[in-house]
Amino acid sequence: MEPVQLAEAFKYLGAGLACIGMGVAALAVGNIFGNFLSGALRNPTASDGQFARAFIGAALAEGLGIFCLVVALVLLFVV
Repeated sequence: MEPVQLAEAFKYLGAGLACIGMGVAALAVGNIFGNFLSGALRNPTASDGQFARAFIGAALAEGLGIFCLVVALVLLFVV
């Protein structure tokens, strides 16, 4: 295998590994809202105070997923 082909293979491998972070971010958002819903069903009076915190947590998790996407795109098209 030539070094150029090996570099291309590792570039695609790195981009694929970076995309795993997007799947983990999706799982994190599901976990955040699942736990929020579970807590809201147990104590409905406290759910209004925690709703904004659930959205902040989801936004942070989605931000990390978007960062993983940017890293994958940089690996594919810039490097």
